[in-house]
Amino acid sequence: MIEANNLDKRFGAVVAVRDLSLRARDGRITGLLGPNGAGKSTTLRILYTVLKPDSGDAFIDGHSVMCAPLRAASCIGVLPHGAGIYANLTARENILYFGALQGLKSAAARSRAQQLVELLDMEEFADRRARGFSQGQRVKTALARALVHGPQNLLLDEPTNGLDVMAVRNLRALLVSLRDAGHCILFSSHVMQEVSALCDELVVIAHGTVLAAGTPEQIRARVGAATLEDAFVTLTGAEGGS
Repeated sequence: MIEANNLDKRFGAVVAVRDLSLRARDGRITGLLGPNGAGKSTTLRILYTVLKPDSGDAFIDGHSVMCAPLRAASCIGVLPHGAGIYANLTARENILYFGALQGLKSAAARSRAQQLVELLDMEEFADRRARGFSQGQRVKTALARALVHGPQNLLLDEPTNGLDVMAVRNLRALLVSLRDAGHCILFSSHVMQEVSALCDELVVIAHGTVLAAGTPEQIRARVGAATLEDAFVTLTGAEGGS
C-alpha cells in the first residue's frame, strides 16, 4: 500500500504540492488525475524518494520515505516521466543493471529479463543499444526495468506516453493482471480515456491540492456529472483556463 500524509513541496516561490494526502491500496489501480502542472510528477517523485517533501511524510508498505527511504524504495517499481534509460546500454542490459541494483543474482536477473522481454514484446530491440530508440521502445524498456524485481507497488508517471495503440492495449492488460494478483498500482495521467479504462479509484488534483478522491462513480456523483470528463472539468475549472 502507498500512503501520503499532508505533503508540502515548494520550489522557491512556486508551490508544487500543498497539504496533499492520498492512499493507493493493494489490488487496486489508483489514478492520479490532473491537468498539466497540477503536481502529479512532484507527488510521485516524493513517493519514490527522489524528492524530499518540505513537510509531511509518505509510506510504502509502512516504510517512511523520510526515515527509511532505501526500505521504501525496495518495495516499489518506478516508471518515471521520460523513461530515463541508459542510452549506451542495450534494453536487456538496462533491465539487468536494475536487477543487480535490486539485489537479484545474475542467473535470476537474466531469467527475469527474458520473461519481461517476451511479456512486453521487446524481442526485436532487446539487444540493441538504447540510443535512437523510439519513445515506445524507451517506455517498454523502462517498464521492464521497473518490474524486474517483482515489486509489490508500481508508480507510473504517464505510462502510455508515446505508445502505439497495440502497445497501450498490452500495457493495460499487464496492469490489470498485476492488479488482480494483488499489486498496488498508482499512475499519473491527464488522459481521460486511459483513466476511464483502468482505474478503480481516482485522486483528482490541481494546483498541488487534492480536489476529490474515490471511485470514478463517486467522483461523478459528487458533482452531478454524467461523465468522468465532465466531472474533471467541473472540479478543476479546466474550461476556464485555471
